[in-house]
Amino acid sequence: MASIMQNDEDTDNRGQVWILDQKLDQPMEEEAKRLRNMYKEKKFSALMILQLAFQSLGVVYGDLGTSPLYVFYNTFPDKIEDPEDIIGALSLIIYSLSLVPLLKYVFIVCRANDNGQGGTFALYSLLCRHANIMIIPNQDQTDEELTTYSRSIFPEKSFAARTKRWLEENAFKKTALLVLVLIGSCMVIGDGILTPAISVLSAVGGINVGHSMISNDVVVLVAVAILVGLFSMQHYGTDRVGWLFAPVVLIWFFLIGGIGIFNIWRYDSSVLKAFSPVYIYRYFKRGGKDSWTSLGGIMLSITGTEALFADLSHFPVASIQIAFTVIVFPCLLLAYSGQAAYLLKNPKCVGGAFYHSIPDCFSNIYFTTGTAVVIVMLVTTLLITLIMILVWRCHWTIVLIFTGLSLVVECTYFSAVLLKVNQGGWVPLVIAAAFFIIMYAWHYGTAKRYEFEVHSKVSMAWILGLGPSLGLVRVPGIGLVYTELASGVPNIFSHFITNLPAIHSVLVFVCVKYLPVHMVPEEERFLVKRIGPKNFHMFRCVARYGYQDLHKKDHQFEKKLFDNLLLFVRFESLMEGSSDSELSSLDGEEIDQSGNILFNNNGNTCHPNAGNTVSSEDSIVIVNSSLLANNTIRSYSQASCQIETDELEFLTACRDVGVVHILGNTAVKARRDSGLYKKITVDYIYAFLRKICRENSVIFNVPQESLLNVGQIMYV
Repeated sequence: MASIMQNDEDTDNRGQVWILDQKLDQPMEEEAKRLRNMYKEKKFSALMILQLAFQSLGVVYGDLGTSPLYVFYNTFPDKIEDPEDIIGALSLIIYSLSLVPLLKYVFIVCRANDNGQGGTFALYSLLCRHANIMIIPNQDQTDEELTTYSRSIFPEKSFAARTKRWLEENAFKKTALLVLVLIGSCMVIGDGILTPAISVLSAVGGINVGHSMISNDVVVLVAVAILVGLFSMQHYGTDRVGWLFAPVVLIWFFLIGGIGIFNIWRYDSSVLKAFSPVYIYRYFKRGGKDSWTSLGGIMLSITGTEALFADLSHFPVASIQIAFTVIVFPCLLLAYSGQAAYLLKNPKCVGGAFYHSIPDCFSNIYFTTGTAVVIVMLVTTLLITLIMILVWRCHWTIVLIFTGLSLVVECTYFSAVLLKVNQGGWVPLVIAAAFFIIMYAWHYGTAKRYEFEVHSKVSMAWILGLGPSLGLVRVPGIGLVYTELASGVPNIFSHFITNLPAIHSVLVFVCVKYLPVHMVPEEERFLVKRIGPKNFHMFRCVARYGYQDLHKKDHQFEKKLFDNLLLFVRFESLMEGSSDSELSSLDGEEIDQSGNILFNNNGNTCHPNAGNTVSSEDSIVIVNSSLLANNTIRSYSQASCQIETDELEFLTACRDVGVVHILGNTAVKARRDSGLYKKITVDYIYAFLRKICRENSVIFNVPQESLLNVGQIMYV
């Protein structure tokens, strides 16, 4: 009986500790709401849209623009059996360009951008905000307060809600969707690796037109020169490259379009009947399997289509749509029609439809890029289908029509390029497989490490139960403890205080959090909250980043963090000394325009848009410029201001003593009872990737003399 009573008492104690912990470590909803709507999306004028449309020509359409150099040659690599086959192939090219780049990508897929960002990961990020499908569950309510965190709400009984529940019901579907996204991204990388080689071969093919006796040594030198020129442009940035190449690309499109018009007029204007889809049916009926195989060559006419969506991070949707529909699309139709007209009169010159001669290796390398592109298109179609259901909330009939039409076209091409895998199509598959293994191993190891940290975190109630000194000697200075957890105390901290008897007088638990948004505005980057009573001098700071922010090295991370800490202390004091009506006015008027309360050298508060700021030893007076006519002055009590001033001085003094960045130098290893697959993934691949990747200390520009690594081994 006594044992039962003891167990009940222990259960009650654990329950009370859990309740206390939840009260002490609540999400930062109020802090997040104060920062919302500080970031304003950039608006483009009509003139700017036209200017960006011109610039996009030099960045986006290189692959599509060079396709006329080799499409007909790869469609008919041997010879043209029947002149009608040329009309059928041209008809396929016309409708492929109309359905895939124009209709699907320019007018549908480009609308599925993530706040102006395109690509496979942008689609996945958009889906993650509308359904709980992330493998690492680090999202909370405060993230939804971000300006860039847009999402839709739909009725519980709708088709979108049923689809959402279907995706969320088990981990297998979430993992399958992630694998699909990684495959699409890896295929884009594989295609991008081959694009420079294709550009070089196209240029060399043009040189050989008038100099057929050119030696191989000269060809190699020209190829190297072109490659060096291409790679040297990388450091100029998209804006400069766009201005540099846009005039050249514009002239190129007008040139191939003009040549097409001339060829149609000079050779055979009957090629215009290819705009009738009936010739597609005749093409397959007459050619059979040979016609089906030739789709691998026709597929090359739409390579580069994915760039229309992937490059949305550099250009707005309207500029892409204008450039493609006004210039690129009509010029490509004219170029292909002109080549078809030429081939009707010169069927034996299929290898020189654009150039008089083309190197033999073209029939291999171009099939490689076709394989990668069509797989990326299939992945995009499946993701857009989910976007139409969950984000746009389209009727199921519209979704079915779009998906069915896209899959019919793309699966047809996919079945054709599969026949070319042994002729070079295996190259991007091998490249993509290598990148897929790297990406999946990294994600798997990161997810397991996060799970370990969640399960091994220390209760905040237990930490506060130690008292203001935390049972240790509090030495002057500020300690920044880095963690991936937005709540609780990381295991590395308990490991640290177990081995060392001292800790800094100010502690800040810094959570570096990556969200499924393309970027987090600088004004909304940091969330700060106090942990426990003021005499504990403990804070939590959440630094939020998007997937476009990851590669940026933050040279002023420490300064920004400390400024936001001071801002929080100042604002906390204002809240304690104000009534509810004054707080409402403060939230609405004094921080809404810039999102910051500025500090002068004396630590006084100054609104950035205020007309004047008056301060004295016992009060702070904020004069808002919009209220000068009413001569309204707010004053706060001497006690509250004195406490605030003392804490600000204390924090500043601690910072002057020194800031120490405490990071976990964690070694992740698979458990001994793990399978061979898991051991290889975690112990070798993931461990190697962690060694070669930049650590947070490098990204946030932490001085080596201020860095303290806490060693730990995680068995996952």
